Formats: sequence, C-alpha cells, structure tokens
Amino acid sequence: MIDADGIIRDASFNGTDLSEEGCESWLGRRWIDTVTVESRPKIDALLKDAAPGLVTRWRQVNHPSASGSDLPVRYASMRLGAGGPIIAIGRNLRATAALQRKLAETQQALERDYLRLRGAETRYRMLFQIAGEPVLVVDAATRRVSEANPAAARLIGRPEKRIVGQDVVDLFDARSTRDLEMLFAGLRVTGQAEDLVAYLGNARGQTRVAASLFRQDNAASALLRLSSLTESESEPDRAAASILDVIEAMPEGFVVTDPSRRILAANGAFLDLAQLATAEQARGEPLERWLGREETEAAALFATLTEHGAVRHFSTSLRGQLGSIEAVEVAAVSVDQGDQPCLGFTIRGAPRRPASALASGHELPRSVEQMTELVGRVSMKNLVRETTDLIERLCIEAALRITRDNRASAAEMLGLSRQGLYAKLRRYGIGELDGPDAEA
Repeated sequence: MIDADGIIRDASFNGTDLSEEGCESWLGRRWIDTVTVESRPKIDALLKDAAPGLVTRWRQVNHPSASGSDLPVRYASMRLGAGGPIIAIGRNLRATAALQRKLAETQQALERDYLRLRGAETRYRMLFQIAGEPVLVVDAATRRVSEANPAAARLIGRPEKRIVGQDVVDLFDARSTRDLEMLFAGLRVTGQAEDLVAYLGNARGQTRVAASLFRQDNAASALLRLSSLTESESEPDRAAASILDVIEAMPEGFVVTDPSRRILAANGAFLDLAQLATAEQARGEPLERWLGREETEAAALFATLTEHGAVRHFSTSLRGQLGSIEAVEVAAVSVDQGDQPCLGFTIRGAPRRPASALASGHELPRSVEQMTELVGRVSMKNLVRETTDLIERLCIEAALRITRDNRASAAEMLGLSRQGLYAKLRRYGIGELDGPDAEA
C-alpha cells in the first residue's frame, strides 16, 4: 500500500523467500527508493498511471537484495478510490530470471557447439574434396553411395552427381560383383574386411579397394578408398601371394617393422602371443612394447641387429596385452634394399630344457647363453660389459631372494655397503626404492 507521497505504508508477502531478502525494511520508505536506478522511471509510471478501477500494465523492476543479486519483481498498480492510496501487486520473477539465464547460457553453448561443428565439417569437406586419393562414402546397409570426392569421379569416369545414389557394386565390372558383395557382408558382420583388387566398369582397369566401417547419424557407413594399380600389380604374382598366405598361417610369430621398430604388419601367431584381437591394435606401435624382459634387453637385440644385420637364437620374453609372459626365441633380419627399408622378426616359444639339465638346480640363464651366441659378432669389450652387468644383476636378485628382500643383509652378503647396494638397485631398476630405507 502506497500513500499519496509514494511512501510504502503496508506490505505483505506470500512465502518466506521475499522476507529473507529484507523486503520488510521497505515499510516507511519511498517506493522509488527501494529499487535500482534504472527501475526508477518505471516506478514513476506505476504511480502516475494508477487510477480508480483501472489496473496499470505490468512493469518489471529490480530491488537491491541482501543476497547481493538484484530481486526482479513484476508490478501492476491501481488506485483505491479518488485520492485514495495505491495498491501495488508484484510477482517474484527470480525463478523465471534463473530459467531465462540458463536458457541464454544453453543457447550460447549450442551456438558455440554449432560453430565448432560447422568448422569441423568445413575442414572435412575441404580435405575430402582436395584429397588425391579416391574416396567413396557408402551406406553399409543399402550399398548406396552417399558421397564421392573428385578423385573418385576421375578414376571411375563419371561425374559426381551420377555416382551419388548409385549402388556401389554397379560402378564395377560384373567380374568383381561377388568379391564386393562378400566385402560388404564381412563389414556388416565383423566390421572389418580384407583389401581386394576389383575391375572398374567401362573397362577402366583395376583398382585396389580398402574398406573400413564407421557410424554416423545412428547408421553404419563404409569408407571405400580406391587406389589404381601399376602394370606390375595388375596381374598379381601367384608366388608372392602364396608366400603371404604361408606367413599368415605360420605357427611362429612374424612381424615386420620400420627402421624405428614400429610395427607395419604382424601375422596371427604374433597376435596370439601378444594377446591382441586384430592386427590394427599392433600396427604403428613399437615392438618393444611387448618384446623383452627389460628395456636394456630389447635395446641389446636392436643394437646387434643394427650392427650385424641379422640376429639368431636371441632368448627373451614376450609380454601379452592381458599380462601373460612367455619365454620366446627371436630371429631378426634388417632389409635395407627396396623402396621402404624394414626389419623382420620371427618369434617362437623358447624350447624346453630337459630335466637332466636342471637336476643340479643351477640352470644356466638364457641371457648368458644369448651372450655366447654373440661371440664373433660383437666386440669382446662390449660383450664383457654386458656379461658383467648381467652377473651383477643376477647376484643381487639372488641375494635379495635368499634374504627375503632384507637389503641390509643382502648388502652384507654381497660385500657391499648399503649405499653401494642402493646405487646398483637404482641402476638395474630392481625393487621399490621409495621407502625410508632408500633415503638411508
């Protein structure tokens, strides 16, 4: 209730939320003094427009709040009789304002996401169009081409508009129909398919087809990459194909890496040893991720391979992806000729020793046998250094095993000071060195 001088004479509030904002302190103050500066003209209008029997239009004003944030209220006013007081009725808009603020923030977030997606799509479109490799995007269920880049149109010999919407099998010669149907069947079942050589339609020659499956808009699509064949590849060498089949079927692991030891290809036996499901999981990864008991052991293998070009009967272990460890024997060769230098490794389980060799309980470590195999291929100086390190490590491990990891007793047994023992433990990476004993 506001009197003729604009002073609040009475006020009531529905609920406790407004009482907690200090609204009861408005009594006895001018109504216009209870609002923020930008809301004062609206209060003047509400007082001026108030008339008997006539409700003014609603106006939103902001009151300073004890909580620090402004209190938005929507008011309408009406005068009670000629010359009587003015009654103002207000609605708390804080909840509405919070929803409006959240809506605005959500809209801004959507705008940012939209701009980011639009930028990503622009980059994708640009790369797709300028890529020199022919690429087709095909619906995996219907085999209809949804997108084709200019390189694919040039290879197939049709405009892009005449490729999009076509059954991709119709773009190839009838001789390749069965192979392509099997390729898509394999994609739908397993998500993977082997590369194949197919004949393009209109006698445009052969092309290699590589397919991969991906999901987009809750549907599966296939990405087909086409690459033209050279004349030497047009008629595949049956002997070479047979060799590849033999390597894949070998019971021993076979791995080809680049000179930096990143895996280029691996057969099924290696995948079984490494506990991998597909060759894609290994491709591009360093071989030492799975091969070697310690980093120094793998480094010794690669150093010998670099120096001599070949390694035979290198005993080590192979760590599986799921935690298994298996003793293996490695033979390796370095191939520097050709367009792409590479390294080849065959990996097989280490042969079991007969029981008679173990009767004394002192089995010769396989790493020592490995050292003797290097005689004549590695300088004696390097061989002695590696052998000394191996013996030191074996002695320390034996002492720790005998003393049940009591390092003070192990140091005394080895004739070392505790500091000397800890230095060698750090050198060879044996045991945990984060306890109070390490600082001693």
